[in-house]
Amino acid sequence: MISIVIPVYNQARKLLQTLDSLKKQSFRDYEIIIVNDGSQDGVEVLFIDYIRKSPPDNHYVFINQENHGAPAARNRGFRETRGEYVLFCDADAVLMPTALELMWSVLEQNWSFSYAYSSFQWGRKVFKVGPFDADRLRREPYIHTMSLIRKKDFPAVGWDETIKKFQDWDLWLTMLEDGKAGFFIPQVLFKVATGGTISTWLPSAAYSLLPFLPAVRKYRQAMAVIKIKHGLA
Repeated sequence: MISIVIPVYNQARKLLQTLDSLKKQSFRDYEIIIVNDGSQDGVEVLFIDYIRKSPPDNHYVFINQENHGAPAARNRGFRETRGEYVLFCDADAVLMPTALELMWSVLEQNWSFSYAYSSFQWGRKVFKVGPFDADRLRREPYIHTMSLIRKKDFPAVGWDETIKKFQDWDLWLTMLEDGKAGFFIPQVLFKVATGGTISTWLPSAAYSLLPFLPAVRKYRQAMAVIKIKHGLA
């Protein structure tokens, strides 16, 4: 079974689109754990109404907590998981109908890999991620949070709740240090709506040509935090 953990903060309408895409999955053996991280947009009411109008054929858990940030919400949801695999799903993402099946199949057939990841689309921009490369991973963040992870290989420390940016990079580096690798699926398996965690994306040239931009400065400062933590500075 796949346990799908969805942290949500003031994204009620987008969450419903995410749930719709999960209902259309070709892979049906999953549970959904939603962690409401102190939202103030009526997400719980909308979720209850959604369930009433569309009776689920899978197990749902809805958890309310005070606002502590996405890493804390993911950790809270992880504690409720029952599956062999875990997917930390963004509340503003829409998955392709075969996404779960493809990631699950890859891991079932390749036991030496701890997680499966893919390319993805953010707004109109397609991020063609590329094969797993440990050296590249040490240099830059390129693997999205929404990767299917073997539960037994998920770090005991969980998500670092002190990290504000590049939380996914921090997780993959932590797993890399424990000898864990990912398997790349060369397809776009999900789309992420604009206005979320990477809404300040800039063309790569901007980071070298426009170092004075506030977004570039914040990006570099956040990268420095991760590199110092993992001894990459």
